[in-house]
Parts: sequence; structure tokens; C-alpha cells
Amino acid sequence: MKPVFVIGHKNPDTDSICSAICYANLKRILTGREHIPCRAGDINAETSYVLEHFGVEPPRYLESLQPRLSDVQYRDVAGIDAQLSLRRAWQYMSDHNIQTVSVVDEENYLHGILTLSDIARFYMEDQDAHALAESHTSYRNLVDVLNGELVVGDPEGNVTQGKVVVAAANPDVMEDYIAEHDLVILGNRYESQLCSIEMKAGCIIIGLGSKVSRTIRKLAQEAGCNIIATPLDTYTCSKVINQAVPVSHVMRTNKLVTFQHKDLVSDVKATVAKRRIRYYPILDENSKYIGMISQRNLLDMEQQEVILVDHNEKDQAVDGIRTARVTEIIDHHRIDSVETSHPIYFRNQPLGCTATIVAQMYQEHQVPIERPIAGLLCSAILSDTLMFRSPTCTPYDRQIAEHLAQIAGIDIKTHAVAMFRAGSHLAERSTDEIFHMDYKYFQARDRRIAVSQVTSVNADELTALKPRMLSYMESCLPSSGLAMLFAMLTNIIDETTELLFVGQYAGRLVQAAFHKECNENSVVLPGVVSRKKQLVVPLLTALEEEGLPSDGS
Repeated sequence: MKPVFVIGHKNPDTDSICSAICYANLKRILTGREHIPCRAGDINAETSYVLEHFGVEPPRYLESLQPRLSDVQYRDVAGIDAQLSLRRAWQYMSDHNIQTVSVVDEENYLHGILTLSDIARFYMEDQDAHALAESHTSYRNLVDVLNGELVVGDPEGNVTQGKVVVAAANPDVMEDYIAEHDLVILGNRYESQLCSIEMKAGCIIIGLGSKVSRTIRKLAQEAGCNIIATPLDTYTCSKVINQAVPVSHVMRTNKLVTFQHKDLVSDVKATVAKRRIRYYPILDENSKYIGMISQRNLLDMEQQEVILVDHNEKDQAVDGIRTARVTEIIDHHRIDSVETSHPIYFRNQPLGCTATIVAQMYQEHQVPIERPIAGLLCSAILSDTLMFRSPTCTPYDRQIAEHLAQIAGIDIKTHAVAMFRAGSHLAERSTDEIFHMDYKYFQARDRRIAVSQVTSVNADELTALKPRMLSYMESCLPSSGLAMLFAMLTNIIDETTELLFVGQYAGRLVQAAFHKECNENSVVLPGVVSRKKQLVVPLLTALEEEGLPSDGS
């Protein structure tokens, strides 16, 4: 059974990361099934400090939930060597219940494809007396399919000339149709054996388990004629001998359809739908063969199960969320237009932090909270509530945080200040990195906007950042597909936000939302520290009520 991914929103903050880690741990304990914490973006400096402080590994990064071939249960069937006989190839395919096999070299590079149809076609259409020579069949293969013994000759040699002849006539007649280098199938008649050697046959195959005389051996060796002794009769020998032909003679080498294990399943399905081939080779990043995939494998693919934490909006979710099976949502934000194909467990509470809900669930299930888990949950609450300053913070958030701080052995104020300072040092980072550290999309009516929030305990740092942020926002808005861009520069100590905005009608919208006169691209909002409760709600309400032109112009 595939593991369940527990993941927060894009551009994850401390709550998103810590809640994913802690909830995945709780689900593992409660279900016994593997739950893997994941993230949909880079970890910011504040969160990195928290993880390092409590000795916890960062969650796995997921660029997308779009399934790739590596997520599909493909057949791990080894390839075969190009010199393998058709008989052994057929037996290999029968043993593994497959109809297609890849032909590879010693380093597993793909050289061709062999199907049961290719083998059947060879016998029905292409089989002739010269096939062994044309394919340079090895004597080792011949001895194998004839269940025989190479009495005279080199087992590492190959048939390079001649045709297959059945010596059913008298020696005087044989002289008319045996040519130099031919492979002659015959019985125990001494005269026929001698005649074949004198006609310079390349090999004589003596059937019925007949003993090969010393004289014939000596003459054959002197003439450079190989001898194979087999217990099979003449008819059976003639019937099976072309099974010794190597796979390389029959396999397909042109226009092979292969896939990389990192290819998206959706792209593979689109290609497969146009073809009638049943099996396809999969290659790794070095173009080496690793397995076979069939149309049935693609149809039977198990959907990836996902638990969303700290968000429920598709615009904030990891890419490819529609291809996954969402089984739970744990969140404290407004409920967006969430659509699922089946009922799910949805827990949404009006609290200041998702981590508070996760801590509550530990208590409800009477699962002891260990120090690292307590430290992460407490840090998430302090981050999301700005150390209880945010209006979204409830008495219950504070109560839970204080309890968790005792378990984690930390002083709330000291830890919060260190955490916030770690998230500062903005001058050392690129504007793009700063802008996207805590960045979310929102939509009202036909308009899509984005709001970034930068928090700091240093007023001078925020002041110096302002011109950089405005310039960056103005440069990227035209290609963003958004109507407006906003950035909150939030001073945690002063509990004040300077809101930056770009986009036509953005100033008009801010003035309508907060009833304040604005500068050209900014406005100071005392007491505003929460994006979710104090900024986004007024902005979206104003968008709904103002009736701005739909094209934003």
C-alpha cells in the first residue's frame, strides 16, 4: 500500500511545515500506515531555525502530485541478451507470463524489443534455410536447442555461411545439393557422414544418439567441419534448429517507443492511446532499462492519497492536486470551493493556527506529545499568532502553546524572539526570495490577486526593503496573470503593517477596504498584523462591492 502524503500549502510558513510533520506522526501512530510529511515549496529561514532547534528533518519536497511512471506498479522484468536463442527467449517470456521483452547489453542499455508476435512471424514468414548463417547463430545456441553435444568444433564459434540441408538421400544424390559450409542433418549412415565432410560441409548434425566414429571425428577436424551429436531424430532436428537463431535477428530496433521513469502518466497515456502496442520499456535518467509498463498498469494505477493541512484552496495547493485522492483536510482558514469525488474527513476550526488543532487531536486520542513534536507545534502557534498579537489568536491557542512550551522546555518569549530574528536578515536575501517566503493567492468574482507578507522585529530593515519590493512587484505584475499584487511589511513589535500595492485600481481598492487615504503605492495600517483576518477579508469584500472593470483596466 502506498504511503499517504501530508502536505501544506505552496510557499509554506512555519505552521504549514510543522503541522504536516506533526500530523503525519500522529496518523502513523493511530493507523500504523506510513504517512510522509511533505512541502510544496522552499523552507523559509524562520522555519529552518525551528527545525534545527528541535533536531527535526525537513519534509520531503513535492514539486507536483501529477503521477509519474515511477509511481506506477510497472513490471520489474530483466532484459535479455541479444545473442540469446529464440527458444530461450520464448521460455523466458513464458516463465514470466509476458508477451514483450527488452533486449539489452551488459550495462542495461536498450537495443531492441522482442514480442511473441515477432517470433511467430519469423516462423510463419521469414524462416528459411539460410537463417542461421544470416543471423550468425552461435554453435552454443545450436547445441542448446538440439539438446546435443559439440563433438568437434569451437563452442564459441558462429555459423556465418551455408544453408540447412536434410540428408535423406543416398550419398551419390547428396553431392548434387550439399554445398560448401552447409549444415547437414543426417542419421547414423557412415557413407552420408563421410560424403558431407568431403563436400566441405560447415557442420554435420548426427541424430538419434548415434555414436560418432573416431574416423569421422578425425576427418571432420582435418576438414574444419563441426560435428554435433543429438538424441533427436532428423524431423525434430529440422523443426527446432531455427530456434537457435539469436534474438538480434528478429527483434525490433527501429522507432521504439520508450518512456522515462520521470515522465508524467498523463503524457504517457496520451501516447499509448494512439498505439496498439501492449508493453513499453521504461528507462532511468541515464537511459538504462529498468522495467516494462503496460496499458493495464496505467489503468490500474492507484491514486496517491493526500491529507491537506493549513489550507483548503486549490490555488494554494501543490500542483497536480486534482490527480490525487484527498482523504482529509485540517485547516483554520475560510472554506473555499473544495470539490472531492468522495466524502472526506474535514476539520476546520476558527483558531489562530492549524498546529493548535493538531495538538488538540493528540489530546483527544490520548497520544503523548514528545518534546520535538511539542516544540514544532508551539513554534507554529507563536509564528501564526505573532506571539499572541494577531487578532486571529484565541485564548485556546495561547493555552495550548503554553502547555506545549512546558513539554518542549522553552521560554515562549525568548524562543519567539529568536525565531522571528532568524526570519529577518532580509538584506542578505534576494527580493524574489523575500516576496515569495509567505505568499498566497486569493480570488473574488473574476479577479485573482496575491498577497505576500514579510514580518520582522526590525523597523529599519522593513523601511530599507520597501523600495526593493515595490520595484519587484511592478516588474513582475504584467506577466503574473494577476489583477493586483500586495505586500504586507509587518513590524511584529509595533504591531503595524505597511501595505504595498501595485496594479490599476489597487489604490482605490485599498482605500475602499480600509477607509484610509493612501500614498501612491502604500498605506500604513496600525494594528494590522494578520493577513487572513485583517487584510484579505476587507480586500475581497471591497472587490465584491466596488464593481471594478473586469479586465482590471
